[in-house]
Amino acid sequence: MPLSEPDNGEFGNEDDALLSGKKKRIRNRPLCQWIPERSSYLDEMIRLEGRGNDILRDECNCKGEGKLLYRCRDCFGVGMMCRTCVLDKHTHNPLHRIEEWHETFFIRISLKSLGLRVQLGHNPGEKCYNPEPAPGDDFVVIDVHGIHEISLDYCGCETAQVHYKQLLRARWFPATVSNPQTAATFVLMEFFHLLSFESKVSAYEFYHSIARRTDNTSITPIRDRYSVFMRMVREWRHLKQLKRAGRGHDPHGVDATSAGACAVLCPACPQPGKNLPDNWENAPQETRWMYALFLAIDANFRLKRKLVSSDDVDPSLNAGWSYFVEDTAYKQYLSERGCEPQEKSTCVSHNAVNMADTKTSRGLAATGVGTVDCARHDMKLPNGVGDLQKGEKYLNMDYLFFSALLSFSVFVFNLSYDVACQWHKKLWTRMDSMPPRLHLARENKTIRFFVPKFHLNAHIQQCQTTFSFNFGKNVGRTDGEAPERGWANINRVASSTKEMGPGAHRDTLDDHFGDWNWKKITILGQQMLRKIKQASSRAKVHREELHELERTIPAPSLSAWRSEIIAWEEDHTKPNPFESRIVPITQAAIRRQLAEKDAADLQAGADVSLHTDISASVLIASGIDLQDQQRRLAVDASLLGQHATDTQKTKIYNQSNALQRRLDNWIRIQVLYVPAVGPIRSAEEAEHTAAPKPEEFKLWLPSELDPHLPCHQKLRHCEWELRYAQAHDALNDVANIRGQRASTQKIHAGKAKYDAARAALAALAPLLGKIGWSDTLRPLLASDMWPMGDFIQGQSEGTRSIPWIWKTPGVLQDNDEGLQDCLRIEWCKARAREARWSEEVMLLLEEMRRVLAFLTWQVEWWSGLSSARHFERLADVEGSAAYAKRQSALRESMLKKFEQLWKIVPAIVAAELDDGIADTDGVPTIEGPPPLDTDD
Repeated sequence: MPLSEPDNGEFGNEDDALLSGKKKRIRNRPLCQWIPERSSYLDEMIRLEGRGNDILRDECNCKGEGKLLYRCRDCFGVGMMCRTCVLDKHTHNPLHRIEEWHETFFIRISLKSLGLRVQLGHNPGEKCYNPEPAPGDDFVVIDVHGIHEISLDYCGCETAQVHYKQLLRARWFPATVSNPQTAATFVLMEFFHLLSFESKVSAYEFYHSIARRTDNTSITPIRDRYSVFMRMVREWRHLKQLKRAGRGHDPHGVDATSAGACAVLCPACPQPGKNLPDNWENAPQETRWMYALFLAIDANFRLKRKLVSSDDVDPSLNAGWSYFVEDTAYKQYLSERGCEPQEKSTCVSHNAVNMADTKTSRGLAATGVGTVDCARHDMKLPNGVGDLQKGEKYLNMDYLFFSALLSFSVFVFNLSYDVACQWHKKLWTRMDSMPPRLHLARENKTIRFFVPKFHLNAHIQQCQTTFSFNFGKNVGRTDGEAPERGWANINRVASSTKEMGPGAHRDTLDDHFGDWNWKKITILGQQMLRKIKQASSRAKVHREELHELERTIPAPSLSAWRSEIIAWEEDHTKPNPFESRIVPITQAAIRRQLAEKDAADLQAGADVSLHTDISASVLIASGIDLQDQQRRLAVDASLLGQHATDTQKTKIYNQSNALQRRLDNWIRIQVLYVPAVGPIRSAEEAEHTAAPKPEEFKLWLPSELDPHLPCHQKLRHCEWELRYAQAHDALNDVANIRGQRASTQKIHAGKAKYDAARAALAALAPLLGKIGWSDTLRPLLASDMWPMGDFIQGQSEGTRSIPWIWKTPGVLQDNDEGLQDCLRIEWCKARAREARWSEEVMLLLEEMRRVLAFLTWQVEWWSGLSSARHFERLADVEGSAAYAKRQSALRESMLKKFEQLWKIVPAIVAAELDDGIADTDGVPTIEGPPPLDTDD
């Protein structure tokens, strides 16, 4: 075939290519494919309103004489049936919705009206020789299909169970123990239970959705069972917690449940007897830190509760068995000590502390809840939650903290709290006045206090280093913000729980906290795998950066710094190596020094001031201030848009007029000290017909004058000192602006101030013989707007990289004190980053091992529960054993899944460690803990 005549079937043409591309795009957009077919969809849906293919049938499949008038909305298929077939078919499905053909359309009709009776106590279809109809032949069942009225017969045989048990064995949950007339199907209860966790739907919204599903027209009256449903939900939540905690398998019964026994435990936290190795108590100090418990305390003021009902009317079913503390003892403790004043914070005006006594509580029984969480895995701890009566008082938080600690018997605690710097000061004194059962034996225990990373910037500088997770050793990459991540999930139930009574409020939150913990456990496999990959990689990067930085630092300095930081890590009363020891150079300090020198000259009779009120130093300082005002006015004027208001314009005019008056006064005095400025200004006035704007007026400070023009050296020295301080002030301003996440406008203003100061220094340096200053005050580029101690967007103190200039060989050779101080702090932070990431690898490996050990323990524990309780009936024995075995098998499946996911972890860690840790004998692995020192 000639090349000039291509086969369109093989090569195609441009139109075919466009058409093909269009079809491909449509195939990738299902909605676009559906739009042409929507009419067909609609036709099919409307077709279902009739009898379909059965329109021509006269005889039922049973060959009986009954008319084909009925069909079921919930059975598979839309076939028509006679009355007899409908009743026979729905003996096993008594809650389906039936429709009857009414000459020209279908109408709803109940199985009860067709004559169906539901028999309990026997298999479906079997007859009871002594049936007992429900009182008044009136029984209501709430199901996912709707709210049904049925005809119900209880079994009256000699072996019959009480009525509520007959309902339960039919998987219908009775509303009352005696003579129940309402029940909800287990399917409905399970559906609502899960839906309330995922969508946070309230019982009110859910029940009325079911009611509308029954009749969406309000024509047919629907039996109101909302309050009954609310009670059933409470009971269902409680029973599910007991069942999942193994309380139904305890030979001593449910009443023997201990405090916190129904809480879902964190498998990654240290749980003695469950996931810690034998003889862990004797672990050496080098590895004991890995068995630490990380706790996080916080309060949530969205979870308030109105002053409705009482504990007598609405008692808690859990009664301290889950996450909330037992309320009677808690309230008694608060009533005995509730009048004690709250100690004020000496750090910052933190609302959590200083406003605890002023928190509004009008109309509220609880202003919120306080919680104690597992800080590394975001899970609520047993007996670590309680209501707050009036703000976040130490009184409440102390009780919750020590209550949560009762569940743990480890030796090392790392505690995160946004006001830890103040709260920890008298903690042990306050503990002595608490109930004896809450006292913590402090012997051989290490308790350290931290402030969560996000909250740390609100504290003073000293707290930002002393209580920082970034700088404290043996904490890995813990951030302490675990409670905050949970609030986003639980806050969605606040609108419904605030209307509840005290018992319902606590029980509902208990159930939601349990579900939160369980979901966290199910994702531990993927979550920890992702974290170990990241930690291993980051540890290697920061280790290499630290080594690169250390190669530029002289060995004596490095040794001294290392000794300092090790001493501080062991004892925070020692000098803090993360804090600067150089007194900052500021304009205010230089102005004070110049004023002191002027005073000394006056005393010595050596004053050469040419003005009675304005000395040479005051003149130069005022001129620099005027330049700052000029820059601010120029920025403000540039921000005026085309449609500025009269008020905005007036403000700019007033600023401009005030600045012009100050300039005029300053110029008159300047001529006394620098006569050479007079001819310059005259020449400017002759050259320009219009006077310059105040913000554009040139002041002709000594640094702006031609070097050949006469100017007293004292004026130049004054400006040098003030400009040098101004440059440092500007750098500090830039650093503070970045820390506060301020606008780009403020950053640029700081840069303009620095550039002006540096330009003046560059002009004055040759005239005054100044050298070496430019090594410290370097040109400030846009890319350099992140000075020491700050970091670029997307990085944090724990992840940032070290600027290249600090890794240049010989950076300390000029013995500049300020430079050495900066580099020492940067080295300390770089060392801390490398240490935290390396610790994170170690912690994650240990936590993975603990998760696997905990699941192994649970497999055995549930297996043992299968025969723990004695039953008389074989069916009870089998049911108890079946549930325990199923739970055991579930944990075993999770165990195998996590083991499979984490198979690659040793290789990942080994690849990143390479030569970073020469001796890996002490490194924990998933298979087991680090070896214990048995020489002692």
